Amino acid sequence: MDMLVECTAGARGDAEPAVIWFGRRRVEVRAVLDRWWGADRRWWKVDTAEGHYVLRQEQGSGEWTLAAVPRLDGLP
Repeated sequence: MDMLVECTAGARGDAEPAVIWFGRRRVEVRAVLDRWWGADRRWWKVDTAEGHYVLRQEQGSGEWTLAAVPRLDGLP
């Protein structure tokens, strides 16, 4: 599935996900819940009207991928 992420400047001026496009489906990010960095990747856990997603961006290429869809029902 094609995925595109539109970003805006966050509180520190860093780019943060604002809108996720899954093909032609537009999903607005309501809040960034968490963020973390790796050697050559960044991750964001975001809240949307559809639930939470974990997004990953490759620093070298700028490519975005859907890293995880966390469960919201409290089950492992």
